[in-house]
Amino acid sequence: MIEIEIDDRMTAAALERLVKAAKNPAPLMRGIAAVLMDAVEENFAQQGRPKWQGLKPGSRQGQILQDTGRLASSISPSSDATSAMVGTNVKYAAIHQFGGQTRPHVIRPKNKRALAFGGRVVRSVNHPGSNIPARPFLILTDGDEDEIEATAADYLRRVIDG
Repeated sequence: MIEIEIDDRMTAAALERLVKAAKNPAPLMRGIAAVLMDAVEENFAQQGRPKWQGLKPGSRQGQILQDTGRLASSISPSSDATSAMVGTNVKYAAIHQFGGQTRPHVIRPKNKRALAFGGRVVRSVNHPGSNIPARPFLILTDGDEDEIEATAADYLRRVIDG
């Protein structure tokens, strides 16, 4: 058996604090969740890192994935003693994150008896579905990962310093 004896009381106390912090890293996980949240907010602000594919010509212009702001405002951080994460419960988030083809569906008027477009008036339209490009908003850059490492290092430094 190998034994380590430390005579220096300050070093021993610092190691005790480190062991205690390792048993309950919840404060560190809260800090990491905050970094994750900042990263996602920056993804929306910059319209992707790397840049997301632009909108189709003729579509409503504005910031990508922010027509109503619902998706961006739905992102929330979460952490516990062993994990840190961000996520959303918005139903359409996955197709924007990963891309894909929507199902064919019928479009019917909500507040009128008929739809009018292109000089025609109809009661319903069969939509073939849409091809949605991936626009990953839950993604980290190398700089974000560096920020997570710095957050962990700062946390450990504070624990050791007491």
